[in-house]
Amino acid sequence: MRITDIETIRVAEFPNLVWVRLQTDEGLTGIGETYFGPDATEAHIHAVVAPYLLGKDPRHINLHGDYMLGYLGRSGSSAEQRGRSATDIALWDVFAKSLGVPLYHVLGGKVRDTLPVYNTCANTNYNTKPAASHSTFDYGVGQGPAQFDDTDAFLNRPTELASSLLEMGIKGMKIWPFDFLGGDVVDGNISTEGLRKGLQPFLDIRKAYGDRIDLMVELHAFWNLPSARRIIEALREVEPSWVEDPVPLDQMASLSLLQAGTPLRIGTGETLGGLGAYKALIDSNGCGLVIYDVSWSGGITNARKVAAMSEAAHLSVAFHDCTGPVVLAASTHLALATRNCFTQEIARGYYYTWYKDLVTELPPVVDGAITVREAPGLGLDLLPDRLRRDDVAIRCSSL
Repeated sequence: MRITDIETIRVAEFPNLVWVRLQTDEGLTGIGETYFGPDATEAHIHAVVAPYLLGKDPRHINLHGDYMLGYLGRSGSSAEQRGRSATDIALWDVFAKSLGVPLYHVLGGKVRDTLPVYNTCANTNYNTKPAASHSTFDYGVGQGPAQFDDTDAFLNRPTELASSLLEMGIKGMKIWPFDFLGGDVVDGNISTEGLRKGLQPFLDIRKAYGDRIDLMVELHAFWNLPSARRIIEALREVEPSWVEDPVPLDQMASLSLLQAGTPLRIGTGETLGGLGAYKALIDSNGCGLVIYDVSWSGGITNARKVAAMSEAAHLSVAFHDCTGPVVLAASTHLALATRNCFTQEIARGYYYTWYKDLVTELPPVVDGAITVREAPGLGLDLLPDRLRRDDVAIRCSSL
């Protein structure tokens, strides 16, 4: 079997996304996906990945990894790494399809049939447009269908949002009220007023629903070390499942100090790239939960290695969503086959709206738990009719 064509696919409505589609001489197709910086990512795929991979057997995934990256120094969460990640997902899709089995089979089989989901409380169009600045102040707040106006809801109606999730059987929610504190976020130094304001939605939810719902706190790495300490200490009374990305990931020492100073679990890692960065995070005791994005950090191949390193260090791993439907499918197959993974992220504002408008199938979510369909590979593809629309751009490199 040989790869004959490598396509990148862009949809103007979702300018952060780029899909990679591999075609083989035996008629099999594999799909991958990545997110952010699509121009540079697409350029790397056609300039570096395609010249190497065309004509190769797609099933030799272990061989292809380093060659697809190009110069080995580009191992961070870069355009090169994102291009490699999307292509790696597509290679695994082809490999599983060549055997006629779902992806989880070639990952060693499921360790569970379903996995609880938690909802990242993003609006339908949150993060779907290119970021103009280092902020989340106006990412879709008050826009999109009212049913999934989750960002506005956690800021203004947090108990109503928690009730809606519980009614769907979803018993975990991640929110980021600290992002919306204006000048505090700009300089990374939280005020006492800001601390109390950011904490209030968590207090309201706990008062209304007690321990019936798990709370996760997203901080988006906006804070300096002293402010992150203050926020984490203030959150102790609501006992969140984890506090995510309290400080930028460029200084592992800061994460280590934070994790050593609190019984709360710090979750981080989704924007790292390369195995060495994850090893440094784990070795420095910088977190209690390793978070990995299959489209940013080396695809499925690296994800398996990061999960194994985490398990050896007695840490759990979780796979990131809030990007696109192909990543969710790949992440779910991984999660079901990974012993030290206990939950899967979804954004219901995406899952129940534009995700289903792009792909043929989605991993089923029933009563707050996710699984995969018993179909070969990832179990989905891009909708053919969607690809015929005028806002679609397809670029192809061929053998």
